Amino acid sequence: MSEVELTRERVEDALFRAGYWLLFAVIMLPIVVVFVTSFQRGEYLTFPPQEFSLRWYAQFFASAEWLSAVRDSIVIGVGASVLSTALGVTGSLAVQRSDSTLARVLPPVILLPLLLPPVVIGLTLLIYFNRVGFGNTYLTIVVAHTLWATPLVFFVMQSVFARFDWDLRDAGMDLGARPSRVFYHVVLPNVRSGVVISAVVAFIVSLQEFIMALFLKSYEVQTVPVLAWTSLQSSLTPLVSVVSAFLVAVSVLGVLVSAALMNIEWLAEQL
Repeated sequence: MSEVELTRERVEDALFRAGYWLLFAVIMLPIVVVFVTSFQRGEYLTFPPQEFSLRWYAQFFASAEWLSAVRDSIVIGVGASVLSTALGVTGSLAVQRSDSTLARVLPPVILLPLLLPPVVIGLTLLIYFNRVGFGNTYLTIVVAHTLWATPLVFFVMQSVFARFDWDLRDAGMDLGARPSRVFYHVVLPNVRSGVVISAVVAFIVSLQEFIMALFLKSYEVQTVPVLAWTSLQSSLTPLVSVVSAFLVAVSVLGVLVSAALMNIEWLAEQL
């Protein structure tokens, strides 16, 4: 390689790194602004803050209304995560091990909820649940979020199962084990990371989703994003930044916990 080519390669590498870090900074800047403004002391949201205080965090954790919204968001998020993970994993497993026409048609059909605007899904489900007389708001929002999160789980697990050695499963079946035992003892340990990631993604999607939850909420049940929207209609205070910081922190915590769970064996060896 000539010196000119080497210099050009270094310049291209430097430009790529600069563009990468610039993009990263642009993405992170709003999050930084949210966290900084959540510590301001004033009544109105301004950047940069003139004074710093934990006043709005204290108000957030002292508010029964906000804590109730946090509880509702977590309950709905866990429910949607469990249901969408179960549906996505089993559906992806069925498609992987089948050569039928249904297995070829199913992936595009599963993709449909992601292509539809959330407002359409939310309005349709609201009309449907009212028509059948179903009034459990927790379950209606869980169903809506499951409908949206299941395709994400399905396609994540499609990628995971595509790298799995199916000869291991066939060996377990040849040895006389039931399909459920083969899945639990052979397949699941090898795809555990994908299942954990899928569950975390589904939980975060449910935690952040706003439009469908807005349509399906009730007086007793409303998620954190819905309550934040309601608060924004009356005033723009740093409490909104506190709520946003809370959602970001929970999402990051979920990613860290999933990473820890996936590397628990490595961590045990280090200890």
